[in-house]
Amino acid sequence: MAGARVESFSARMRKAALRARTALRKSAVDYFRGDASDWLALTGLLATVPAIAVGTITMPVWFAPSALVLPIVAGGLLLRPASLLGLYAAAAAALIVESVALGPYSGGPARVTPGTVLVVAACGFFGLIIAQFRSRVGVPWRRGGTMLFDLRERIRVQSKLPALPRGWHREMALRPAGGQSFSGDFVVAARTNGGRTLEVVLTDVSGKGMDAGSRALLLSGAFGGLLGSLPHRDFLPAANGYLLRQDWDEGFATSVHLVLDLETGDYELLSAGHLPAVQLTAGTGRWREVAGEGPLLGVYDGAEFQPATGNLRPGDVLMLFTDGLVETADRDISEGIDRLTGEADRYVASGFEGAAWHLIEKVAKDVNDDRALLLIRRSSTSGPTGGRPGPAG
Repeated sequence: MAGARVESFSARMRKAALRARTALRKSAVDYFRGDASDWLALTGLLATVPAIAVGTITMPVWFAPSALVLPIVAGGLLLRPASLLGLYAAAAAALIVESVALGPYSGGPARVTPGTVLVVAACGFFGLIIAQFRSRVGVPWRRGGTMLFDLRERIRVQSKLPALPRGWHREMALRPAGGQSFSGDFVVAARTNGGRTLEVVLTDVSGKGMDAGSRALLLSGAFGGLLGSLPHRDFLPAANGYLLRQDWDEGFATSVHLVLDLETGDYELLSAGHLPAVQLTAGTGRWREVAGEGPLLGVYDGAEFQPATGNLRPGDVLMLFTDGLVETADRDISEGIDRLTGEADRYVASGFEGAAWHLIEKVAKDVNDDRALLLIRRSSTSGPTGGRPGPAG
């Protein structure tokens, strides 16, 4: 019986500990999502206001009256607008108490001057604007940066190229405009047909940087879901229909869809108003343009896309890129492509290892536009597919 009582007590303790841990985790999740109450932050900030006031009255040399802006600024980041007004009322009362205790501002240093009141009021005004903006958007400051980081990482993961069989090398480099973290250029890729086929879609959304980043995020998710779910000839028509349904004011995009057989090297290239790809033929050492035919995505319904075909033999290289890499105000596209292929010739001996990033640095380092470059090289006869992928180059 005693053993049963001990076991029963232990079980109750474990259950109590589990409930406490669950409640703590839920509270933490609610806090970081912005769903929890801000009473804890409000209580802490309200406690700092009289502490600062006492410090100002007793040690005015070390505690200036303008120190009240510290809890006000913190409140603008932490509190909801209604709670923020309560903090402002406490700060205003503290200023009045300090002014009475320290005497007229003309009586010496460390007094509450009209300038002090203006500084505190200005900080409170801007803090209220920030709090109202956060309340309207629904993203607390403590979660907003994490959310943007998560969105950026999702774009990066979706743009990651799958591993290819031995004998194939692939690289991709993406550089947003203005050094930002979000780009209107994106890539989605997948191995289909039991791993035998590589499908890659490179898209350039209208606009650049942050303006196009939100649309690129939405489209990359949609295109990633379509890729491999439809016959490859149906991908661009489906993507065009999806873009038309969004009814965006600036809703067009260019896109190129590569379908590559990893056993034979045969490929199809379907284009929706995108720049031509360029292929290096190892036997001649020359570059040639490969261009499909089709209109921009999101312009009109019923668009048709005619593919271009080719074959990658051992040593051949295929490069896909966006216009930010080859087009500038003082240089047309053909000159830009010539410069890109000329720089790419320098990497033939090295097998194009690390070439994508360096090519953007060489030909479009300071261009204020989104830039993306994808290259695929067949270095030798690829092994059989269907098994475990070989190491990617």
